[in-house]
Amino acid sequence: MDNTSDLPPRHAHIHLMGICGVGMSSLAGILKEKGYIITGSDQNIYSPISTFLESLSIPVKKGYSPSNLYPKPDLVIVGNVITKDNPEAGELLHLGIPYLSMPQALKKFAMDKKKSIVIAGTHGKTTTSALTAWILELAGINPSFMIGGIAKNFNSNFKLATGPYFVIEGDEYDTAFFDKRPKFLHYDPLVTVITSIEFDHADIYKGIEEVRDSFRRLIEIIPAEGLLCANIDDPTICDEIKKARCPSLTYALREEADLKIGDITVSHGRTRLTILKGKKEYLSVTTDLYGNHNIYNILAAISIASHLKIKGEIIAKAIITFKGVKRRLDLIGNYKDILLIDDFAHHPTSVRETVKAVKSHYKNRRLVAVFEPRSNSSRRNIFQNTYASSFEGADVVILPEPPMMDKIPLRDRFSSIQLATDLRDRGIKAHYFPRNDDLLQGLLTLVRLGDVILIMSNGAFDHIQERLLDRLK
Repeated sequence: MDNTSDLPPRHAHIHLMGICGVGMSSLAGILKEKGYIITGSDQNIYSPISTFLESLSIPVKKGYSPSNLYPKPDLVIVGNVITKDNPEAGELLHLGIPYLSMPQALKKFAMDKKKSIVIAGTHGKTTTSALTAWILELAGINPSFMIGGIAKNFNSNFKLATGPYFVIEGDEYDTAFFDKRPKFLHYDPLVTVITSIEFDHADIYKGIEEVRDSFRRLIEIIPAEGLLCANIDDPTICDEIKKARCPSLTYALREEADLKIGDITVSHGRTRLTILKGKKEYLSVTTDLYGNHNIYNILAAISIASHLKIKGEIIAKAIITFKGVKRRLDLIGNYKDILLIDDFAHHPTSVRETVKAVKSHYKNRRLVAVFEPRSNSSRRNIFQNTYASSFEGADVVILPEPPMMDKIPLRDRFSSIQLATDLRDRGIKAHYFPRNDDLLQGLLTLVRLGDVILIMSNGAFDHIQERLLDRLK
């Protein structure tokens, strides 16, 4: 649904409901840069997004209320966290203010007349998007982008530029309460990456077939002159790319692909990769990123760069100078040789790969993994048994009571207590704390000098990261 016609005039007031979502905060920055007066509201306000919005002088009201729409804005952009029962949404409809979804607004205000590079998939979208944008930046292509995290090389999650390409993180989550299509269908993809296809978003998808169908629809709209870059180590992707009407460029660690890893060497904390194109050596790159999941991200970005005919030396320079994304294996503290790493992992696969990567990178250290089941899927018991195998390599696992459990039907609720029991049965020390204050105190009691503490959550987690750093100091 699009109940607007023309764009509002410069300096018009635009209000964003759910502004602290990663996509919404990026859009807020884009609109601010275009000269609009921006306000926002959100239930959950946390770093680094809250800090980012403060740096842009964008006021954010905590909680949703009809009063947030007074004085009346000229346009409201509705995030997909907003339900039709939300009191602020009810007032919006009552007042008759023009409104758009986030993807609609992004297409209207920022992506018009740009060539879209859409990074889609269950995992790896944010890092792949940030690295792709950085490669294009160093190549002098001057890309615009919107990314679901703060890219450290740009110190931002968005950029508006004059170059022909727009790099966008394409999410399969639904668009808004008034538009249940996946967000990535709005972006007119020309070059598209699909990193992985797994079941997620259990609040909107009933099973893997519905997820696959959303990606089929994405593949269908890539034009014949476009390109699909696909990770064919994922068997589901292998099946779906056969239906593409555009050319495909495949990449893999294990299967035979257009781009494949020939050799991996780890030395002094850095990883050196030899990339094969067909049977011949194509490129050697060195990176500070670690873990197999990041090798896939690098391959995906190189696939795009190869298609755009960017020189190998530029690609290699971009990869060695890539600083990563905040909250993606983000080393945020080192106090008396206790390392604190913050990560966004929440799906069982991403938890497993993150734990494995950290344990492999810090081989001789004890790994304490702290996991908050916060996403709409992880608070449901759909992955209850799967999570038990996701912490292989962790020496200690600490679990809180998941937040907002009143929103989940009793029969569908995830149990941290059960997961702790299952982990102990596997020989992993596991502790459950019903309150986050108790969890923080318990963590301080358990931690030892030399430990690596890995905190995984896709939300604020009651600011445990910052509070732990303060207490350690």
